[in-house]
Amino acid sequence: MSNATLLQELSSSTIARAIDRKVMIATAESCTGGMIAAALTDIAGSSAVVDRGFVTYSNEAKNEMLGVPMALIEKHGAVSEEVARAMAQGAVVHSRAALAVSVTGIAGPSGGTSEKPVGLVWFGLADGHAIVCAECKIFADASRAEVRAQTVETALSMLLEYLERT
Repeated sequence: MSNATLLQELSSSTIARAIDRKVMIATAESCTGGMIAAALTDIAGSSAVVDRGFVTYSNEAKNEMLGVPMALIEKHGAVSEEVARAMAQGAVVHSRAALAVSVTGIAGPSGGTSEKPVGLVWFGLADGHAIVCAECKIFADASRAEVRAQTVETALSMLLEYLERT
């Protein structure tokens, strides 16, 4: 299956499940720059369940648009479990959505360190009540485009898995 076909399938399934469950979705994206929201809104009928997407590439945007405390970013770094959780929570709080996914990572080709290598991405998922999960993936030896594409696929998979469980 090609990447485009997989992305289309994940997006279509996520939108269909969200429509079935009447669940509004928001995205909070850093390293993907809106690619998750774009994948979802490529699907006809998505306007019924996609409320909004926040592209919060800078630390200031994370703070101003999602309410992520600057102290949290300064303490843990923008690419961290804590910030991914706060981004997802902020997306729910600052939207009409009942479900939000967040991503923050280092897409490369530069910017990595030994502690936070290029390809490291933190994902957050929040519903209207609590954080459902936060997880980390390292897309090692991947180009910037591959890191971003794999991040979108992973985020959509997380949304779909949540919607299938609830």
